[in-house]
Amino acid sequence: MTQTPAESPQKDLPFYKRMRRLWPYFGQQRGSWVLAILATLVAASTEPLIPALFKPLLDEGFSENTFPLWMVPAAVIGIFLVRGAAFFLSQYALARIANDGMKALREALFQRLVQAEMSLFTKQSASALSNTLVYEVQTGANQLIAALLGLSRDGFTLIALVAYLFFLNWKLTLLVFIVVPGTAWIMKKLSKRLYRLTKDSQTATDDLAYVVEENVLAHRVVRLHGAQASQLDRFKALSQKLRSLALKSTIASAAMSPLTQLMAAIALFVVLVVALIQSRTGMQGSTVGGFVAFITAMLMLVSPIKRLADVATPITRGLAALERGLKLLEEVKVEAEGAEVSHSASSYTTPSSPPSPSIELKGVTVQYKEDVPAALQQISLKIANGETVAFVGASGSGKTTLINLLPRFVLPQSGQISIMGKPIEAWPLNQLRAQFALVSQDVIMMNDTVAANIALGQAIDRDKIQCCLEAANLSDHIQRLSHGMDTPLGHNATQLSGGQRQRLAIARALYKDAPILILDEATSALDNESERLVQDALQKLMQGRTTLIIAHRLSTIEHADRVVVMAHGQIVEQGRHSDLLLADGPYAKLHHKVEI
Repeated sequence: MTQTPAESPQKDLPFYKRMRRLWPYFGQQRGSWVLAILATLVAASTEPLIPALFKPLLDEGFSENTFPLWMVPAAVIGIFLVRGAAFFLSQYALARIANDGMKALREALFQRLVQAEMSLFTKQSASALSNTLVYEVQTGANQLIAALLGLSRDGFTLIALVAYLFFLNWKLTLLVFIVVPGTAWIMKKLSKRLYRLTKDSQTATDDLAYVVEENVLAHRVVRLHGAQASQLDRFKALSQKLRSLALKSTIASAAMSPLTQLMAAIALFVVLVVALIQSRTGMQGSTVGGFVAFITAMLMLVSPIKRLADVATPITRGLAALERGLKLLEEVKVEAEGAEVSHSASSYTTPSSPPSPSIELKGVTVQYKEDVPAALQQISLKIANGETVAFVGASGSGKTTLINLLPRFVLPQSGQISIMGKPIEAWPLNQLRAQFALVSQDVIMMNDTVAANIALGQAIDRDKIQCCLEAANLSDHIQRLSHGMDTPLGHNATQLSGGQRQRLAIARALYKDAPILILDEATSALDNESERLVQDALQKLMQGRTTLIIAHRLSTIEHADRVVVMAHGQIVEQGRHSDLLLADGPYAKLHHKVEI
């Protein structure tokens, strides 16, 4: 389940500081920003020209008949031509800024995702992470950039119109500012509430998405246990919570516009009354054209004021969405790298090398939580180069945890682990993990071709891929696909059977050809004939290599050089398969109970 994010002091940061955190991603397109701002300024400057045209038109065109007729279409068409061109350029610049910023932020997020500490994936669900990286970045960027451009456009328009009103009648214009304190207070209060509701909605959306993810992944289990009704109730409860938050957000958002417009209407009412009084008394040499120009400019203030009242909603929501991605970047740590290892140490140690153990654990303890027993307790173990070791034990005995320690998927609380004589913390991660090939019972394939999945992370060698497919007993099936090894597999290779996917994972391990091979129940999904062929290929691969096996199949364990029996996070027995059976100890009991 995705964890509810802890309240962060970031929400109390001033607006400009919160915006500054986005600058590295959305602020690098300086040419686009300059174009957007200039185009917005030009478009805003055309707004007062319409009411300004009324004054000479009425005073000279109707009263004195001295206004040239050709200037009317020229002025009107010219104004709208300039405004249209400026609007087009500002929209284009907006699209560049938003999409370039989204690209930069998404790439930074994905880079952090693939380099993050393993603990991230136990705290966040796949649906929450994908939602943040894909949808929230896009929604947040589009909302925020569009709102900021609208804010600048309407803000500049408001300034231009107010400046023109000051030019016409500065005393009258001052009355407009009587509503500024009240409007600012309303927007501040409602924006804070909207921000809090937006953050709560994000968490509720993650929870709802996770329920969908669980039911898609566990669809067979849900149907087998007849749990559709209970899962539907669970979904309805979360959906109702999200609906309630959405309605509250709508109330906060919808209330902002009419309240600010009401304040503007009060100011407009006062200004109109005073303007009429000034017009009737002839104050400041008012003319019909000047009065119409002033009233027109005043009425034109309503639209930008209305849009500015609404702009707080997309800014708040967009900023909250993007800050979630920023939080992932700032709070999720990258896996710690080790020191550089010399070439001789980082390369595979052959049987003719010095006889240091390939793998050695000294007093290793792993405890995931303080209130539960340790997963591993003071484990000490040496595994020689080229040795095949099978780990057996009941579920929860610590087999998988021990294996996960080696490539640093899990970090120990105490003890030391060495690979080829070097502590694992001294290995750079890429060099350390290059020593391992893994075939797990949980087979994950990328949405790519067969060849790309087998050569994952390496250059594609088609001849080598073909050899690996043959060794994994999968060559004939792949050749029957529409494009052979160039056939796209789709989402997690669902077009292949479970056994075929398992064999494809074995082909991937064969292709990597790493010095240490990890088989985590690698043959559990194969039929007897396929298992025999794969076992033959694996026996050849394991020659001269260190192989660690977690398996339930007796045929896999019988060929191991040593069997390590685990229980409750400890090694309770180890030796050859036949010797352990004769000893009639824990291994023999597991063997008789078929609990290996």
